[in-house]
Amino acid sequence: MTESTAGIDLHVHSTASDGSVPPEKIPEMAVSANLCAVALTDHDTVAGIAAFLAAARAFPQLEAIAGVELAAQYSSREIHFTGLFIDPEAPALQDFLERQRQERLERADGIRRRLSSLGYPLTDEEIAEAGGGEVTGRPHFARALQKKYSFSSMTEVFDKLLKRGCPAYIPRKLPPPHAVIEAIHAAGGVAVWAHPVYRQRNERSWVRRIMKKFAPLGLDAAESYYSLFGPAETELITELAAEYGLALSGGSDFHGENTPRIALGSGAGKMFVPAHLLQELKKKKANRTHP
Repeated sequence: MTESTAGIDLHVHSTASDGSVPPEKIPEMAVSANLCAVALTDHDTVAGIAAFLAAARAFPQLEAIAGVELAAQYSSREIHFTGLFIDPEAPALQDFLERQRQERLERADGIRRRLSSLGYPLTDEEIAEAGGGEVTGRPHFARALQKKYSFSSMTEVFDKLLKRGCPAYIPRKLPPPHAVIEAIHAAGGVAVWAHPVYRQRNERSWVRRIMKKFAPLGLDAAESYYSLFGPAETELITELAAEYGLALSGGSDFHGENTPRIALGSGAGKMFVPAHLLQELKKKKANRTHP
């Protein structure tokens, strides 16, 4: 496996958040997918990092990267950032994650009460059987509901109950983007804007608006390769990232069985994230550490 033929995947989720694959299984899967680097970026938690890194020691040809995915609120929109090359034990990051965990706990409790009022009660045992890490998220509710109430799929559960605008949906209370970027930097990480044009309209003006505002505030990079991107999206992000001095990143947003059409390393089937992107991302980290 050489750098020219092996890809990378810098946006991956495990059972520590809302994926279906345990973190210690990710390295083996990455090698099987012909990857030379993979980052574990679970939502609002670093609980899977230790097991992920320990398992990766069995595969010296693979670079395992500690990461996290954090959400922010900007205007009326939710935007996501991945933090790469982080120190998962950094106190400032731990404090930030604890605040986010409490918010997620409150949200999960609200969703559970909403579901009960709609005629879909779930017990603690039923939710626990649905898996999950530190905090129950919507995919865990969806899996438990599918099993108990005979929905045909998790997608049907989301479409009827859990997605935005549905009766059991509760929006998150999110920090502003600059607070997320600061938390990533406090852990020594590189702040990457994840799926910048994901489900957005007027992509060019939206991407330019965010990059113009947050590049001066420490945004380091943007995902130019993503499972749902085609050549046009990749070209757009690449062009504007160069204009604002940002590095490029990419990843599948793999969640295992919870997003069955998205594969580790190849996304929806055609994604390939070139390994040379790691060089510029590492430069961003080094420049912050040694300006």
